[in-house]
Amino acid sequence: MDIILIKYGELALKGDNRAFFENKLVKNIKEALKGYDGIKVEKTHGRIYVECDGNVNEVIDKLKKVFGIVGMTVAKKVDLDLDAIYNAAIELMRSYSGKSFKVETRRPNKSFPYESMEISRMIGGKILQNVEDVYVDVHNPDIVLNIEIREKAYLYSGITDGIGGMPLGTNGRAVVLLSGGIDSPVAAWMMMKRGVEIEAVYFHSPPYTQERAKDKVIDLCKKLSEYGQDIYLHVVNFTDFQLAIYDKCPPKMTTIIMRRMMMRIAENIANKYGAKALITGESLGQVASQTIESLYCTNAVTHMPVFRPLIGMDKSEIVEISQKIGTYDISIRPYEDCCTIFVPKHPIIKPDLEEVIEGEKNIDYEKFIDSLAIDQIKIKQDS
Repeated sequence: MDIILIKYGELALKGDNRAFFENKLVKNIKEALKGYDGIKVEKTHGRIYVECDGNVNEVIDKLKKVFGIVGMTVAKKVDLDLDAIYNAAIELMRSYSGKSFKVETRRPNKSFPYESMEISRMIGGKILQNVEDVYVDVHNPDIVLNIEIREKAYLYSGITDGIGGMPLGTNGRAVVLLSGGIDSPVAAWMMMKRGVEIEAVYFHSPPYTQERAKDKVIDLCKKLSEYGQDIYLHVVNFTDFQLAIYDKCPPKMTTIIMRRMMMRIAENIANKYGAKALITGESLGQVASQTIESLYCTNAVTHMPVFRPLIGMDKSEIVEISQKIGTYDISIRPYEDCCTIFVPKHPIIKPDLEEVIEGEKNIDYEKFIDSLAIDQIKIKQDS
């Protein structure tokens, strides 16, 4: 029968914790494929197998969005019998007429009475005898026929790349500050790739920001949820707080003070919902609030780690990832967020922390934070 063979990378290096990561990956695969009938997921040492009743291409498309998978391929599964392996190899290679090939065999099951090189030689000979217009090239073949001797024999050629990373849910939970721009969804995705489940916080300032700006953020969460989790979006009604900042704080400091307030609010949300870190889409030097001095002032208000996975990336690199993961076209919709509508004419680039603390003294920010209205929206991964 045809099955999908799943390969994973660094999970195999986890030592005594390996089973935890493998079991989580199996669980995530089952969750991703729960809409399909006839799915069976099995785990053996170093491999995961998915048996499916048709819809192979659709299933592979779903698996492409499961973190932890580095590659997958449709394989033939046959009994540990040389004739069965011969027949499967011949059938598989008949679709490659005119191509060069070589056979590579792995034999984790040492009870099988033939060694890997001997199996490859015997199978290659049978292919040459029974398949027209193919020839052997061990140095630069068009086709590599892989054979794995385990509890059964598995034959396949060609690998479809997965997205790699760690299984989602193996590295805790964090809150991402999601603006609606290009950068923050990419930052969220990159931390999800390292196994971090996310919650999102969005700062909404009506009537200065449109409802369509909020809808854009909801759509970004829907896109991110396709990678394996429900996402809770916390919408902070930020208008009064933001107006107070621009009314009572030094104009050149309003952006950095606003960022400090956002971090305080996001950390409160993180603490309430069991998250242990914050995530931002900041890239060093990209704008005034992302210089080293500005980031130092922003970090000063937090008591938990702040992950900035884009910190050393160029904008072009970030755009490339956003296009790959499907967030780019959503992010470029022309609806401004609260970070872009009140930008001072001359924002400070190298703020001094003591001066910033002095500059925000006119705001009773703890009172504002305590009185904030925060709406919660649940975005399901199959929505």
